[in-house]
Amino acid sequence: MTEHSNFSRKTARKASLLERADAVFGLDGFGAKPVPANLPATPRAMVPPNKRTAVKGNQQFEVPSDDASEIAPRQAEPKVERAVALRGPRVQIDRDVLEAEGLISPEAPVTGLLEEFRIVKRELLADARHSGDDLARRVLVCSPHAGEGKTYCATNLAIALATERDIEVILVDADVINPSVTRRLGVETGSGLMDALADKSLRPEDLVSPTDIKGLYILPAGTSSARDAEYLTSKRTGQVLDRLTRGAPNRFLIFDTPPALAASPAAELAAHVGQALVVVRADETSRAALDDAVQLLSACDDIKLLLNATQFSPSGRRFGDYGEREG
Repeated sequence: MTEHSNFSRKTARKASLLERADAVFGLDGFGAKPVPANLPATPRAMVPPNKRTAVKGNQQFEVPSDDASEIAPRQAEPKVERAVALRGPRVQIDRDVLEAEGLISPEAPVTGLLEEFRIVKRELLADARHSGDDLARRVLVCSPHAGEGKTYCATNLAIALATERDIEVILVDADVINPSVTRRLGVETGSGLMDALADKSLRPEDLVSPTDIKGLYILPAGTSSARDAEYLTSKRTGQVLDRLTRGAPNRFLIFDTPPALAASPAAELAAHVGQALVVVRADETSRAALDDAVQLLSACDDIKLLLNATQFSPSGRRFGDYGEREG
């Protein structure tokens, strides 16, 4: 506490600055008035609950309360973001079409194909969980050129991921030029991604269809137009994707995009994903094409390569033959 000089009670009260100014310049009583000596103390009920009062002479002071619970501000409860429910029309996937397309069938026995895509999904899951953000759960699948198997790999990857417990997978047909996800799954197409980007009144979750494969959902490409590239580079794209993934830590988006060297959507969507999977076909995709595709996808920080249609394994490992021989 600051030390004060001794004070005599008999000393006359010194006029305030305003009082002296009033005497010299005539402020018509604008100055402060003398405080009555018998001014009653302010009732305690009028003092804020987190203050205490002390009285010295005819002056009243507010001092902090000793009770920390009275002065500590109430902590606001953190706002928990809730995931949007996916409410598009339910669709049934034709299992005969799955078999004809050479895709994974969830009810079929474990095959070498399923085991291979289990390895791929483990890498994606591990990186997504290590990162912990929404972007890492958005995976772009493309290839440098057409015919290298990007839709085949995107669809199988989505089905394999959906077999994980408590995982939701939205397979997004982002190949607006040549949409084929719904055809490969044997379901009818409808409004989808491009409609949600073009029409701000549409809620994207209303266009995402649950399937009869547990955990698997489909967002069709939707209606294509001459402004597709403009829509994909707009702010609306980020808003739509954020709405689908925000508050849903177990929800993945798998994008099947056009070939990177044939159309722009892959490069445009690369800025909105955390992982990109470039499918290259053995003995067909050139190193120059691969380098060009990776450069176009450079907005994504994590680019992986998937070698498709190869029969060679340096380790000699082969999936799907366990139990075929005795011993």
